[in-house]
Amino acid sequence: MTTKKDISTRILHADRLGGVEHGAVLKPLHIATAYGYATAAELTAVFQGEKSGHVYGRQGNPTTQALEAKLTMMEDGIGTVCFATGMAAICSTMMALLRKGDHVVASRFLFGNTASWFNTLTQLGCDVTLVDATDAANVEAALRPETRLVFVETIANPRTQIADLKAIGDICKAKNILYIVDSTMTTPDLFQPKSVNATLVVHSLSKAICGHGNALGGSITDTGLFDWSTYPHILPAYKKGAPATWGLLQIRKKGLRDMGATLSSEHGHRIAAGMETLRLRMAQACSNANALAKFLEAQPLVSRVHHASLASHAQHDRAAALFRNFGPLLSFETVDGVDPFDVLDALQIVIKSSHLGDNRTLAIPVARTIFWEMGAEQRKSMDIADSLIRVSVGIEAQADLIADFSQAFSRVAAAHQ
Repeated sequence: MTTKKDISTRILHADRLGGVEHGAVLKPLHIATAYGYATAAELTAVFQGEKSGHVYGRQGNPTTQALEAKLTMMEDGIGTVCFATGMAAICSTMMALLRKGDHVVASRFLFGNTASWFNTLTQLGCDVTLVDATDAANVEAALRPETRLVFVETIANPRTQIADLKAIGDICKAKNILYIVDSTMTTPDLFQPKSVNATLVVHSLSKAICGHGNALGGSITDTGLFDWSTYPHILPAYKKGAPATWGLLQIRKKGLRDMGATLSSEHGHRIAAGMETLRLRMAQACSNANALAKFLEAQPLVSRVHHASLASHAQHDRAAALFRNFGPLLSFETVDGVDPFDVLDALQIVIKSSHLGDNRTLAIPVARTIFWEMGAEQRKSMDIADSLIRVSVGIEAQADLIADFSQAFSRVAAAHQ
């Protein structure tokens, strides 16, 4: 199918046009762990990468392979490796590519578990420098001769800071440094990190790409922009074929195979089905988030709202230039004297949950849950207030969603009179 077709059309028809068993319109669920071949020579050719095929379920199966093909298409990349979770994708990739003594530069506005991983990475002999990546000058100033990669997120969770993605990409390209961009909060529907020279694109497939809160998964997509023949840690066994493929091959072998964080075929099947409606769901969720952010900004019990659709957001213009919309993630702070627990408990439609990118709207008190472990000092450095409430906006009717927040604020206000 010509690439001139819209991405939604191509996702819907990708499986059947690639040839699916028995004329099915989507790839069926393959649950086999082992794969047999007619001859030992054929088996050996698959093992050595001379022939396409599957050798063992830990490295993938036909169901997850079909999902990888669709993710590659969505990111305009050259290949994708799927993992059991987004964190598995991040950790396995870095374990495959980094060595003791390497240096990493990352945004200091990171998802809590990612920040925890970087702390672990330092204990394994790598040095990590966290900087305010909303200004590319901070990233450039932190680079060293031993810097191997730069890691940022498109929209930070939970405070929605937006890294200077293009300028950082230009720096990494000029200095030949790996540039890894976690695009979970934007998805390929709103943004393609390849447009800012990203080397690798990370997704937590559990979030908006799946959308239904019924599967875990993660992925790494290679955009094809990096010359892996210049990277010092590619093992000789993986220097075969075009150098553009070396990095992803090492990630699949030393990351996925050796670490064992395999995406199950059942979850891969659910994610592939969920992604078919990504554009429709993101359109509704983003519209709801834009309207809710504007509503919250006018509430007397709210002191600050963080969503890039608002002119008050520090990176509003950057987001408008980079993204197709502003995303379904927002957060807000209550005024002094108002406990965020009271607001959350007064909500009737919104679910108190730590997930993101669900069809349902979810909210959580950040400082006392997902960022509690890191301590008050680090929360302060990330500008995470004790009253901060994170909202993952879903696809409910917009009027119902705003009405729910309205009645919640009315109840809390009445209780404080």
